[in-house]
Amino acid sequence: MTRLWSAGRLTYLALGVTALMSIFPIYWMFVVASRTSDAKGQVPPPLTPGGNLGANIARLFANTDAYFLTGLINSAIVAGTVTVSVVFFSTLAGFAFAKLRFRGRNALLLVIVATMMVPTQLGVIPLYLLMTRLNWNDRLPAVIVPALVTGFGVFMMRQYAGQAVSTELIEAARMDGCNTARIYWNVVLPALRPAAAVLGLLTFMTTWNDFLWPYAVLNDPENPTVQLSLRALSDGYYQDMSQVFTGTAIATLPLLLVFVVFGRQIIGGIMEGAVKA
Repeated sequence: MTRLWSAGRLTYLALGVTALMSIFPIYWMFVVASRTSDAKGQVPPPLTPGGNLGANIARLFANTDAYFLTGLINSAIVAGTVTVSVVFFSTLAGFAFAKLRFRGRNALLLVIVATMMVPTQLGVIPLYLLMTRLNWNDRLPAVIVPALVTGFGVFMMRQYAGQAVSTELIEAARMDGCNTARIYWNVVLPALRPAAAVLGLLTFMTTWNDFLWPYAVLNDPENPTVQLSLRALSDGYYQDMSQVFTGTAIATLPLLLVFVVFGRQIIGGIMEGAVKA
């Protein structure tokens, strides 16, 4: 029987210091967001929240240069749509590549892996020209459609499905009269839930924080994503740091919320798999 390693005081001290160093910048961001702009230059820096959070939020949403509320709504639409699409198509394709037999399967998988080797920056110009021809510039479909499927998601789900989904279970479902769609929905998708939660979390965070592609195709200042709104704040209001930090703090809250929700699903899926094992 393998003996588990017992953590000592030094280990807990190192973990505590690491956690503190990771959490403190986020905490201090919320502290400055609740104070006036002179808080950023105080020595020693303030460590307790102030009473200006409501006023800073009101000034932020009233700012006609950043269109922050529009940016939040647009980012929520883009990130939510892309996340659902990537998880759905990646789990579907991953199941097909891992458990179904069809001609050209390995060649198609090789093409998908090859797309992961091409830097994103190399595709900006041709993709921008395509969006121009489709008349999608300055519209959300230009940000959503190119990201609906990712090679990384397909490859990740293929690798996970090869181990997590039992071939015997699929064959038993076919003998019971299930078609491929029902096998995917009732057998494969529940088994892929932990990996799908991780993929959903990574996709949402990446899409929410994306700046380069929205900056290229969304030139209308009245129709930004949240990252473009933060850029407008940092460029035009770099002296009003309380407003910049307030916008950054509000833009961080959805990421923290999604992390908590998906984190619970990940832990639940791992514990469920452990109990079955």
